[in-house]
Amino acid sequence: MKVLLVVLLGALFQGSYATLLIKGPIEPVLEGDTVTLECLFTDSEVNISQVRFEVFSKYVQGWHEVYERSWCFYSMVIEQTANSLFLTIPRAGRYFEGPYRCVSDAENVTAPDNASTPLGFKVNYMGDVMLSREGYTSYLGVPQELRVRLGEDVVLTCSASSSEEPDFFWNKEGSDWILPSPKLTLNKVTAMDQGQYTCMAKHSVQSLSKKRTISITVLPENAPWYESSNGRLILMTSAAGTAIMVFILSVTVFLCRRAKQSKTSKGPIDDRSQTKPIYRASVESLTSTTADKQPLV
Repeated sequence: MKVLLVVLLGALFQGSYATLLIKGPIEPVLEGDTVTLECLFTDSEVNISQVRFEVFSKYVQGWHEVYERSWCFYSMVIEQTANSLFLTIPRAGRYFEGPYRCVSDAENVTAPDNASTPLGFKVNYMGDVMLSREGYTSYLGVPQELRVRLGEDVVLTCSASSSEEPDFFWNKEGSDWILPSPKLTLNKVTAMDQGQYTCMAKHSVQSLSKKRTISITVLPENAPWYESSNGRLILMTSAAGTAIMVFILSVTVFLCRRAKQSKTSKGPIDDRSQTKPIYRASVESLTSTTADKQPLV
C-alpha cells in the first residue's frame, strides 16, 4: 500500500512540475544566420514525441503547426532526439521572427498547461544606403558623381531599409564637421563645396552599419547645360524616349504592311483571272443527265 502511494505521488509530482519549455537564440540574430529552437520538458522522463512546434500568424491572428519544408530560403528542418525537439531555420529572414511555442498533444494535459510560454526573436537587417535629390525623381537615383552648376541648390537625402530606424550622419572628406541628419543641404554651391560627401547609416548592431559616398563637382556658371548631371539625365531620357518611339513606329508599319499584303493576296478560287474549277459532283451530275437524253436505238 505504501509503495502504491509513493507511485501515485510521484506521478502527481511529475504531472504538476514537468513544464514544457522553448529555448531560442540568446545573441542578436542577423539576416541569413542559422537559428535553432528547442522544445523540452523540465522532467526528462516525459515523452517528447507528443510535442510539436507552433508559430503565430499575424495575418490570420492565430497559431498553426510548423511543418518541415524546403522552399528556397524558406526552409525549416525538424529533428527529434530522446529528450528534445529541434526546429532549425538555415537562413533567418524577417518573416521568421515568430513568436513560436511548444505544444503537447498528450491526453492528460489540456490548454493552457499543454503549451510553453511563446518565444520570439528579432531578425536584424539593413539594406544598401540609397540617395535621392530633392526636386528630382528618385526612380533613377543619384549618380556617383553629381555635376552641378555654380549657384545651384543641392539637397540630398539618404535612406535605408532596416529592421530599425538607423541613425544618419553626413560628413565631407577633409572637413572636421559631422551632420547628424539624413538630409544634406547646400545652398547656392560654390567651388568650396566641391568634394567627396559620405552618408553613414548606423544600426544598433555595428556590423550592419553601411555608408554611401558621392562626389559633387561644381561647374562654372557659364558651363553648357548638358554638362551638368541634370542635363545628361534629360539627354538620356530623350534618347530613350526617341528609341522607344522609333521602335513603336517600326512595329506599327510592319504590322500594317503585313495586314495589307494578307488582304490583297487571293487564293486560286478567289482570283477572277483564273478559270473557275469544276467540282467532281457537278461533272457526275452532268454525265448522268446527258446519258438520259440519248435516243434509244
